[in-house]
Amino acid sequence: MNAMIAEHPAPPEAPPQRDPTEAEREQAVVELCDAVRMALESYANVHRGSGHHSTVTTYLYEQARAIVLAHLGRSSATDTVIFCTPRRAAVLARQLDPRHFTALSSQDVGLPLGLRALVVRRRALPQGTPFETGGGTARLVGPDWVVWAAAPDRFEAGTPPIINVIAFAWALELTRRFGWRVFAGPVGIPCSAADILAHDELAHLTGHELLDALNQTLLGRDVLVPTTDGPRPFINLDNAASTPTFAPIWDVVQQAWRQPKPTQAEIVREVRSICAAALGAPPASYELIFTANTTEAINLVAESLGHEVAPESEPVVLNTMLEHNSNELPWRTIPGVQLARLAIDDEGFVSLAELEAVLQEYNQRSEHGPQRIALVAVSGASNVLGVVNDLAAISAIMHRYGARLLMDAAQLVAHRKVEMERWSIDYLACSAHKVYAPFGSGLLVARAGLLRFSPVERELIGSSGEENVGGIAALGKALLLLQRIGLEVVQAREQALTAQALRGLAQILGLEVYGVKSPDASRFAWKGGVIVFSIQSMLAPEVAQQLAARGMGVRAGCHCAHLLVKQLLKIPPPLAQFQRVLVTLLPKLSLPGLTRVNLGLENTDAEIDRLIEGLRDISQERRAPRRPDRTAPHVNVQQQLDASARAAAQSIFRRQCLSPVEEGCHEG
Repeated sequence: MNAMIAEHPAPPEAPPQRDPTEAEREQAVVELCDAVRMALESYANVHRGSGHHSTVTTYLYEQARAIVLAHLGRSSATDTVIFCTPRRAAVLARQLDPRHFTALSSQDVGLPLGLRALVVRRRALPQGTPFETGGGTARLVGPDWVVWAAAPDRFEAGTPPIINVIAFAWALELTRRFGWRVFAGPVGIPCSAADILAHDELAHLTGHELLDALNQTLLGRDVLVPTTDGPRPFINLDNAASTPTFAPIWDVVQQAWRQPKPTQAEIVREVRSICAAALGAPPASYELIFTANTTEAINLVAESLGHEVAPESEPVVLNTMLEHNSNELPWRTIPGVQLARLAIDDEGFVSLAELEAVLQEYNQRSEHGPQRIALVAVSGASNVLGVVNDLAAISAIMHRYGARLLMDAAQLVAHRKVEMERWSIDYLACSAHKVYAPFGSGLLVARAGLLRFSPVERELIGSSGEENVGGIAALGKALLLLQRIGLEVVQAREQALTAQALRGLAQILGLEVYGVKSPDASRFAWKGGVIVFSIQSMLAPEVAQQLAARGMGVRAGCHCAHLLVKQLLKIPPPLAQFQRVLVTLLPKLSLPGLTRVNLGLENTDAEIDRLIEGLRDISQERRAPRRPDRTAPHVNVQQQLDASARAAAQSIFRRQCLSPVEEGCHEG
């Protein structure tokens, strides 16, 4: 941790300072893991989703803030809690008066979570553009303007380490009972990194057999939630936002938390090798840096590019209208660097001919003066349209004109094979929480010699990510499982489900699918399991709420791809500017957007049938004569969902009451 941050190693009402017994240490770890497992059984992304699981996770995440505040004797009226990696905390701390914040560290309680909780006076938070930009930091985005989110979201770029935050908060509570050192040092019998990562009860299985068996271990597989038809198993259709996890992955996290530091360092080294092999990035040619998520990884590349800018140069970053905010906003903030955007067609594909023409304009014919395209930054797969552009072809074109290629692989790594060296990819960013490992880790892979940081900064970047040993172990295990299943098997299963869904949706009157609409389309093979749609005369949040009342969790809004969704909805610039004013004046206002479903390893034919049936009913209800009692069942179920979510959160933190949690107003 940066020395500039004043950490708070003990709370105002300090727990017992005696050394706990081995039995007490074992009991504390067991209780911690039991609580985290319960959280994983109803895990989803916070604030931005619909349905039972997102509501539970949001309550837990915000209750964790309340626990940190209570731990330090602070009030939410004057202070807020910002959860950061060590490096993010150090950067933010430089912008604050030391008198106005306090930091708690997961290292203080002896857990390798890679987490800092900064408790900051609200009035002391810096204004303007946040130091790290991307998903969650913006309320609304236009081509050349941004309405930033309020704190703390504005300082928690990308999906936060939700499960690690919950673990940290529960650990703080346990230190009150067992003493501050209850998690200090290893617990139980040490294991080697190879044993932890390679062995599981399914080790004898591969391919389809492993996929089917793995799905039986899904945490929360049998969780029942209130619906209009009574309690039913929850269906997660929001994998593009964040994925659930499986027992073998959770097992390695628990083991990693228990290990001595030398074994934890061995785990980090082993997972680095696993990642290099899985992504086709040999260590002789690439370096791998563990981060918090995709957003942090892309921000690091943007920061590094800023260090390359010379007075006589005018570098340009080229990306597409397809991009997530995390692969768009960071490029706007680099001093001396311009951002240009490449158009896409109605299905979301880049024209290779247009890409080459733009590169020729800038880098061959100098039609833009001294400006040169230095970097092309594109998504490997769209989080809105699901399209997978031909990265190998894009790379072959742009390297002819002296540009580098960054791939935002957040939506690709869990679904299709990636071969960095063969495709000549210079940078790759991805997140573990989209690869069935939601424990706060991510990855930046860069061609050797491209990252420009001082040795001191490099050390801080590396140590910051590597502190989250449990998250790194989870990522390694998830990639091993995907390799054993085979990405071709994953792709075939997801495409079959996508085809089933598209055929069913095409039969629903008033429902419009965007992008590739049919499995018979010529480019269907280049579409992943992401489908966005609208229902005539209904706002996307209303559709999502009605699906939630039927036991399905989806996503509604702009999906942190505001420019793309505006294009799909054909929102003209004057209306976009009007929305900007409205959002500034009314931060909780819901704006037009799209409803999204995204398929993952755990989804089944029967779940797709339930989705189609639910949407058919919603569409029919929309067209039926309006009755006074028409919305009553859905309102009642929503109340039940809220009560169920609060009860689940209470059971995990074992508290008698939870404060109401306001839904966030941005989309992921």
